[in-house]
Amino acid sequence: MAILKHGDHGAAVTELQRWLNYYGATLPTDGWFGDATEAALVAFQRKMGLIADGCAGRATLVALSLGTVPSKRLLAAEVKAVAEHLQVHPAALCAVLDVESRGEGFLPDGRPAILFERHVFYKRLAAAGAEVEGLAARFPMLVNPQRGGYAGGSAEWLRLTNAQGLAGEHSAAAYESCSWGLFQIMGYHWARVGYGSCAEFVAAMDLGEPAHLVAFARFVESDPALLKALRARKWADFAKLYNGPAYKENRYDVKLASAFEHHDRLGSV
Repeated sequence: MAILKHGDHGAAVTELQRWLNYYGATLPTDGWFGDATEAALVAFQRKMGLIADGCAGRATLVALSLGTVPSKRLLAAEVKAVAEHLQVHPAALCAVLDVESRGEGFLPDGRPAILFERHVFYKRLAAAGAEVEGLAARFPMLVNPQRGGYAGGSAEWLRLTNAQGLAGEHSAAAYESCSWGLFQIMGYHWARVGYGSCAEFVAAMDLGEPAHLVAFARFVESDPALLKALRARKWADFAKLYNGPAYKENRYDVKLASAFEHHDRLGSV
């Protein structure tokens, strides 16, 4: 599902404006997502307790059509509470979840959003004593010393399922090789974020986006340098520590700075 945002136009925006008018806005249904539509959307999101980012993603559209917030959804008050605990600007937390997952911790089918990392799977299998070179030669999209091979969306779950089949007795390595949820925490960090096993971590990720936020908070607190960078909003430092040295390839620092400015401007939380 596409996310509607400022500057968009078309029939989907017209429908959005009609829904906002149903809830009390007085927008012209002209199909243009301008300042007035953004303001009306932010007001609706605040009324529903959502992160008021002025963008109409899946949770906001469901709330408009059903009059209730979808289950498992992260609320603005929860973000605010964790931000206060970490002593960081709440817009900084919103920026990270935007960049990592576009603000969606779950797929439309209800499964957590994941990204299977074939280079991590290669390393995890090698560490477990598996014969990785043969697997890499036959299944390079799943086992590979180089990152890549992404399929996106629900297809990442198919990659995970196939990886489990390859792993055999080392099937936990497949789950450890995925990044999970709103903040895309790697599965192999299960102990670092307070779980007794990767299976416990995965089960928690299925509970809802609030659990994703808790895992992120624990992850950041476990690294003083990472927490310091987030508090100071030194995005290059944060991105390097959080995403690794390849962060520049995806301009994570630039995206984080832009997302922070957006959420700060709107007062999303």
